[in-house]
Amino acid sequence: MSTTMVSSPESRTDHSGLPPIQVYNTLSRQKELFQTIRPGKVGIYLCGPTVYKPAHIGHMVGPVIFDAIKRYLVYCGYEVTWVVNITDVDDKLIQQSRERGIPMFQVATEMTMDYMANLRSLGVDQIDLMPRATENIEEIIRFIATLIERGFAYASEGDVFFDVARDPGYGKLSNRTAESQQGEGGGAASRKRSPGDFALWKGAKPGEPSWPSPWGEGRPGWHIECSAMSRRILGETFDIHGGGLDLMFPHHENEIAQSECCHGQPMVRYWLHNGLIKAGIESGKVGGRSAREEEQAAIDDKIGRSKGAGGLADLIERQGGERIRFFLLRTHYRSSFVFTEEAVAEAGTGLETFTRLIERFQRITGDDFYDPAKLPLIRQRGQGEIADLSHELLREVAARRTAFLAAMDDDFNSGAAISELFELVRGLNKYADQYELEQPDKAVAERVSAFRRGAQTLRELTAVLGLFRSAPKSAATGAGSSELTGNLIELLIQLRAEARAKKEFATSDQIRQKMAALGVLLEDRKGQTEWRIGS
Repeated sequence: MSTTMVSSPESRTDHSGLPPIQVYNTLSRQKELFQTIRPGKVGIYLCGPTVYKPAHIGHMVGPVIFDAIKRYLVYCGYEVTWVVNITDVDDKLIQQSRERGIPMFQVATEMTMDYMANLRSLGVDQIDLMPRATENIEEIIRFIATLIERGFAYASEGDVFFDVARDPGYGKLSNRTAESQQGEGGGAASRKRSPGDFALWKGAKPGEPSWPSPWGEGRPGWHIECSAMSRRILGETFDIHGGGLDLMFPHHENEIAQSECCHGQPMVRYWLHNGLIKAGIESGKVGGRSAREEEQAAIDDKIGRSKGAGGLADLIERQGGERIRFFLLRTHYRSSFVFTEEAVAEAGTGLETFTRLIERFQRITGDDFYDPAKLPLIRQRGQGEIADLSHELLREVAARRTAFLAAMDDDFNSGAAISELFELVRGLNKYADQYELEQPDKAVAERVSAFRRGAQTLRELTAVLGLFRSAPKSAATGAGSSELTGNLIELLIQLRAEARAKKEFATSDQIRQKMAALGVLLEDRKGQTEWRIGS
């Protein structure tokens, strides 16, 4: 049976009233019009972590990206179900269990809690379901049994393997052959029909966690877990499957083989793969197994792993979750990019541009930008359109909003969308300067109203990306900080001012940059420098 079926364009439903979003499908190697299986409903599956060690920043790339994608789809009118799995049984987990002298399930629970705490810190709260592999053993066993019945898998001395040679479509996602599949070595190799065959079920070894099955005590292979869980929750065919480029082969390739041979229909309509995060070193070919291991080690070295907390937790403590989220979203999701803490700190400088505008809004209007009673949050795309295009500011705001939406409609290009947000802020600041809106005697009501409407659009669009949803918890002004901290900051500001007066601009810039890296943000205006602590 061939498993290379794809649904024809004619069979796809026309979702009237929904925007024409284009997505890049890794399977077809081109952008396609996004049309869902069920009108107005979207099912998304994102491969989650194997929870054997504390999370690192690489684990956050996919969740942050797909959190923004779900927010955007909901904003556009879709009903979205987003699933992120947890792999809580694996060789690495078993090894950690032995090294630490605690049950595998305890290791998994601790590391799952760490993962979820980091997700919360980065504002990832749109996940609907987080199934665990160990909670789906019966579903996995039924899936494997069906593959055996249909002749696509075989049992061998307590193990069960997928017979790659039986799937003529194998390799269509990654354009790699069955011979490229890296199978288990050692004893497992002798039990296979072909070296490329991969494990669906692994017979139990002494002292390992195991479950009863028709083939003996054992545990599931990695790839079958995702096929079984996605089918149970989203169905035999669903809309979007996401994950890093490093998972395309063999993991996603094997998922397709299992699912399509089991069901006789396409597993997924759109495969979306995010680029890999690197640590500023040569790390080999993107997507290769060795490349991933080298990148992992380099990232771990970069951010460190404090005992019991994990390097990511430390990074969040130093830089703040919103700054890291902004750093991850300011590039297109399909691009691979370099991680350094300096780059994250630089992203904080970009966030400062928005924060200053928010503070300016509050000075001009007297209202809290984050208070929905004062500045209602627009949650649906159709509700945010600006009617009055005769007004000079609102005409520009509408143009920036249109450009932002066009960027997101074009394969969820958050990098280009954020560029439009910077232009929107620039336009609002220019308008406030031109009409001196901070001067009470010149703040004409009509102009302040237009400025408020522009700020509302900024709030609408930043919320789509999960940014500026609430006032930073760590934010503080000089009056609210400890006296010693305030005095030290004022001293540094004075030293910077003296350097500027002497035209020692390199020194003054260095002081500002060092303070920003420590979380102290400066704003020069009208002959004085104000400061605050925040992300």
